[in-house]
Amino acid sequence: MAEFTLELNDDQKQVRDWLHGFAADVIRPAASEWDEREETPWPVIQEAAKVGIYSLDFYAQQFFDPTGLGIPMAMEELFWGDAGIALSIVGTGLAAVGVLANGTEEQIGTWIPQMYGDASDVKVAAFCSSEPDAGSDVASMRTRAVYDQAKDEWVLNGTKTWATNGGIANVHVVVAVVDPELGSKGHASFIVPPNTPGLSQGQKFKKHGIRASHTAEVVLEDVRVPGHCLLGGKDKLDQRLARARERAAAGGGERVKNAAMATFEASRPAVGAMAVGTARAAYEVALDYAKTRTQFGRPIIDNQGVAFQLADMRTQIDAARLLVWRASWMATTGKPFTSAEGSMSKLYASETAKKVTAQAVQILGGNGFTREYPVERMHRDAAIYTIFEGTSEIQRLVIARTLSGLPIR
Repeated sequence: MAEFTLELNDDQKQVRDWLHGFAADVIRPAASEWDEREETPWPVIQEAAKVGIYSLDFYAQQFFDPTGLGIPMAMEELFWGDAGIALSIVGTGLAAVGVLANGTEEQIGTWIPQMYGDASDVKVAAFCSSEPDAGSDVASMRTRAVYDQAKDEWVLNGTKTWATNGGIANVHVVVAVVDPELGSKGHASFIVPPNTPGLSQGQKFKKHGIRASHTAEVVLEDVRVPGHCLLGGKDKLDQRLARARERAAAGGGERVKNAAMATFEASRPAVGAMAVGTARAAYEVALDYAKTRTQFGRPIIDNQGVAFQLADMRTQIDAARLLVWRASWMATTGKPFTSAEGSMSKLYASETAKKVTAQAVQILGGNGFTREYPVERMHRDAAIYTIFEGTSEIQRLVIARTLSGLPIR
């Protein structure tokens, strides 16, 4: 088991510097343009594919880093470049992880390569879970999947929302209800192959931030997918549903719910790392500005009001990174989140990103309020971190329930 350390090894430093160079040389120069266009930055994704960043192999290498620091390190550097473009680069990973976590070896080998394509023909994938009436409350999901035994097909109907790459993806991974009586335990995931009839893009959202990342509704109208597109297979699903029914009958539903919550806990530090990257970027712009901007005959950093803000910003960023790294190391080494450390990291890093980017705007004054300087965009982007992958309110609820052992509502 890898010991927890704050010192990156030589291989990790090399990867970090490589990612930082790509973020500085490719992502940042394109950030403003694609934010204004509010379109998927295909040329940047293609460049990422050419150098090996946009690929399953790269993310697998970081995921299996025994220290647990590979993924948060990568997320921080890419999102330091720009949150919208970085999300376009890493968004396919949401669907890929869904297949890796639930699919058979054959499904993994068949579908994940189709999610990425190659450098000459880049593809993206979408993970479709949230619905208009089922965001944090996953038990309220309405999208249904009904098995047609005669044809060995599943028929999907419903509407998904807030889907990154929704409608433009080559492959969609859709979470649907197969047994409504079991609530969130009666869900299953399905692959919707390219060009499947009945799947269409609904509303494309015009967002406050991360505007270079495509976010849209996905409409499913009598979408038929072959039986082999059920992730994990029907035998495994039937066994899981049977166990869930038995536990529900025996009054063990809460234990199952907590086990599912633990799975979500393990993914949250990666979002925290994204927030750290955005916060760090805004802090660095504010620090450089404060050193060079003069008022009343001296740089504004000479004023305690500005200098103390920068001191707090850097302290909060470092604290957020420490929480993210600790949770990532715990998840990789199998240590239980006895105090909801995954949610802690995501909560603190997300709130830090919002606060730090707002302070950066304030330090730049009128310039910070214009699109001539990047902190305005970073401040808009930072708002998403307290919303997706569980709102800050949900994180606090998870932490409070874990600490108290009570079903706090």
